[in-house]
Amino acid sequence: MSDELVIKNLHVSVSGEEILKGLSVAIKSGEIHALMGPNGCGKSTLANTLMGHPNYDVDSGNVTFNGIDILELEPDERAKLGLFLAFQYPTAIPGVTLANFLRMAVSAVRTVENNDSATTPLVPMREFRKELREKMKNMGVDDSFARRYLNDGLSGGEKKRAEVLQLAMLEPKIAVLDETDSGLDIDAIKVVGENVNRLVGPDLGILIITHYPRLLNYIKPDFVHVILDGRIVESGGWELAEILEAEGYEAIREKHGIEFITQTNPNLDTSIQI
Repeated sequence: MSDELVIKNLHVSVSGEEILKGLSVAIKSGEIHALMGPNGCGKSTLANTLMGHPNYDVDSGNVTFNGIDILELEPDERAKLGLFLAFQYPTAIPGVTLANFLRMAVSAVRTVENNDSATTPLVPMREFRKELREKMKNMGVDDSFARRYLNDGLSGGEKKRAEVLQLAMLEPKIAVLDETDSGLDIDAIKVVGENVNRLVGPDLGILIITHYPRLLNYIKPDFVHVILDGRIVESGGWELAEILEAEGYEAIREKHGIEFITQTNPNLDTSIQI
């Protein structure tokens, strides 16, 4: 049975300002979707809402994963169902190694709900190390990388590689990649794209959120969606990404009569990604 994330007529506000204005899309396992749009159109709002960020208020609409209403679930419960978010700006956690973080995360998502223990039982160290080394070898990552602190002192490319390693280890059913190509040079985009491509398969559905088609040269989507002013205005195949590469968003904006809207709410926290 195919896993499916279904988003219907989703309206989301931040600090009282509506950002998403009726967004709908469905993603099944085995499918690669690309969500493309300019800054401020709601791409990151969608990503954060899907994983339950508390600063994003769902005004109406619904989001279901295999028929389960995930809007009623905590972020960790959504992760256990099989949802994953790769952050646009990964947080640094000094003092916590990537290996220790991954062992805790993997153990948490694999915990059986009826476990009587008050704490999360950890994956046996020998089993975890073997799995981690196999995944790192497949990604061409040196073993020493796992001993570095999580995103602390890492370059932009290294941070995104760490995110993809988390994706590989957690083995979600639906993965949301929020502008994974942001801030990367051409070589780093290629490395990240090729590593994600190694994980693509019939058991994984992917939503790639991006400004530009650069990453899509390495992870070719089955479906491309254009988001403007908080809603998807056009959907198509790879040819739509090629049109955006050649013409930008202006022609689509004019076609749908959408003006560029800048952030106007003075109470909106500028650290929140739109």
